[in-house]
Amino acid sequence: MTLFSRLEAPAPDAIIALMQRFAADDRPHRVDLGVGVYRDAAGRTPVMAAVAAAEARMLAAQETKGYLGLAGDPRFIAAMEGLLLGASPGDRAAAVATPGGSGAIRQALALVRMANPGAEVWIGRPSWPNHAAIADELGMGVRLHSYLGADGRADAAAMLAELGQARAGDVVVLHASCHNPSGADLDASEWAAVADLFAARGLLPLVDVAYQGFGDGVEEDVAGLRLLAARLPEVLVAASGSKSFGLYRERVGLVLALCDGGRAARATGGALQSLNRKNFAFPPDHGARVVTTILEDPVLRADWQAELDAMRHRVRDLRAALAAALREATGTARFDFLTGQRGMFSLLGLSPAQVERLRAEHAIYLVPDGRANIAGLSETTLPQLAVAIAEAVRAEG
Repeated sequence: MTLFSRLEAPAPDAIIALMQRFAADDRPHRVDLGVGVYRDAAGRTPVMAAVAAAEARMLAAQETKGYLGLAGDPRFIAAMEGLLLGASPGDRAAAVATPGGSGAIRQALALVRMANPGAEVWIGRPSWPNHAAIADELGMGVRLHSYLGADGRADAAAMLAELGQARAGDVVVLHASCHNPSGADLDASEWAAVADLFAARGLLPLVDVAYQGFGDGVEEDVAGLRLLAARLPEVLVAASGSKSFGLYRERVGLVLALCDGGRAARATGGALQSLNRKNFAFPPDHGARVVTTILEDPVLRADWQAELDAMRHRVRDLRAALAAALREATGTARFDFLTGQRGMFSLLGLSPAQVERLRAEHAIYLVPDGRANIAGLSETTLPQLAVAIAEAVRAEG
């Protein structure tokens, strides 16, 4: 038997498989609500105006494509620290650029494994599937805790009760805002309770910041993160530029570790750079430089934030319109929870059979767990979805 003939193809990622099925569907009215990208009213994933302006400026001025350091551009790191934390964290911070948010999650968990090989990774039910997949690939134990309540809201009480079983040094993955896949976020008092528990039990938060600006605002969406940073000696942050800057294919990411003092930060920075070297060596720079150009220029930053605000308001309006359309189509308030959620995603509470019915009969594509990308809707497809959901619900009684 030859070497590669021994391999068994792994089960396909649900979202990637969905993309492939959608691409092969030739029905003209098909609707993709599975892939997590923002779309405008015309169904496009646009290049933000501030991004286009920053790229034009960069192309005119750039004189080299030479390597940067293993951590990436220090200006990018400083700009992102300011965006995430509101101010420089001083000598307690260590950070490196990564290929996207997925790369940031991987490097953050690899850092935890390096510091504490026995640490377990606590992840909410539900969460972005790649959180657990990356931890598992690194050989780390994964523990699940409650998160989403039956009413479509975050069940902080159940979450905190189960995290009471975590051991000092364990890492807990938290969503800064716009929870993926549910859209159900913690409120200010719940973030404070999380900080209290983590401080008492010595738990390490890993805060995934993937949708800053899509929830309640650029500042508001990291209020929980900033509270943890002020209250806890150590915090890990994995940040992405894919959604907030529309830089999906440029793979903009950052790992930020807040440490208990300058000596620990210097050692942690060295460890992160070593992890970069062994994984992909030098991080990509084009997208990171776009972000830096925008955040350092007051005019570009104001333009970017205005466009992001408009995107957020559009998604919120789509949520309200979908809830109203479903109330009319089903004659129930079953889907009213949509208006209380934030960000691009919601779990619609549909069974896998109902999701398959939507695909087969209406050419509407959702992830099998019923996650819908609200940002993928348009004024045309929204009524189509509401009618299809109502039919699927009635068909199952």
